[in-house]
Amino acid sequence: GQTISEIDRRLKLLNKPAVKSIKSEDGDIIDCVDIYKQSAFDHPALKNHKIQLKPSVDLLSEELDRRNESPRPVMMQTWQKSGSCPNGTVPIRRIQREDLLRAASLENFGRKAPEIPSSANKTNAALLVTVGYNYIGAQGDINVWNPKVDLPDDYTTAQIWLKGGPGDNFESIEGGWVVNPKLYGDKLTRLFVYWTRDGYKSTGCFDAICSGFVQTGQIALGATISPISSSGGSQYYVTVGISLDPNSGNWWLKLNGNVVVGYWPGSLFGYLSHSATIVEWGGQVYSPNVKKTPHTKTAMGSGEFSHSLQGSACSIEHVRIIDYSLQLKYPQWVGTWADEYYCYDAYNFVEGYTTEPVFFFGGPGQNPNCK
Repeated sequence: GQTISEIDRRLKLLNKPAVKSIKSEDGDIIDCVDIYKQSAFDHPALKNHKIQLKPSVDLLSEELDRRNESPRPVMMQTWQKSGSCPNGTVPIRRIQREDLLRAASLENFGRKAPEIPSSANKTNAALLVTVGYNYIGAQGDINVWNPKVDLPDDYTTAQIWLKGGPGDNFESIEGGWVVNPKLYGDKLTRLFVYWTRDGYKSTGCFDAICSGFVQTGQIALGATISPISSSGGSQYYVTVGISLDPNSGNWWLKLNGNVVVGYWPGSLFGYLSHSATIVEWGGQVYSPNVKKTPHTKTAMGSGEFSHSLQGSACSIEHVRIIDYSLQLKYPQWVGTWADEYYCYDAYNFVEGYTTEPVFFFGGPGQNPNCK
């Protein structure tokens, strides 16, 4: 649908000049781009934006109750084995011509489909949800898997959402992992961020495919992550924490408790410029073949239903919110929700009165009960 000259124009806009480039063993090229020249600043809302280099307060600091736990293996980005970016630059995954050629349209490249409240809705979700008035942060240890993706347009995520605003025009800030062959050209598990200010209709995107998210750290958005959990074997996690800096109004993303990735500037949003009213943890499958027969075979989470529990189903542990008390705490009220629960489901599992719940979610998609 798009001409080569249009594609080359878009590539020039997306890929900023690199101070250094790193070829990763997974096939990606990581460009080290001057922190002040990243594409975030192409956004009209960031015309005179003064970059914030680090959060002014640390609302996501580790809780005391974690001190007696065994340390967890840390998520690694594959490209980091091949080098690092010099000071004053940030690592950005280069968009290749093939990536744009796979896109149905340049307009919608790197976007989630609009959520229309009708049968045409092409997503399934399995979630843990909390609703309130003043969430200014959320965190969770997201179990890392590599679920199967069936059709070329499908993708599957495990993530956190912070949302505000009316149902059909909501604003959302999101982070987690995704398998998305249409966008990235392979079926590897990758770190992603997302944002929208109009229910995915015309604003926002994955990673830095459109301008908006400001990178300040040494983590590349959209890059592959390892290690991956195995059924009955070792379990690996990435802790995703998102919190509003009350002094700047920017929403910061941190991984594994202390690795700063960057921020969504408050000026991108209306409702979310001061707080979120909904936080969700869980998975989403996008496919033209959900809510119809035959159902897609794209899996969510580990591909196992939630009741198969630890080591088999995908989990999110240490679910936390931050409200105006500035304490990181388990939400006061949570509910689970799955829109096609024969295909993918959700289960908040409590082992005993002394332990807090662990949230499990996922499923195989098409199976004898989900046709």
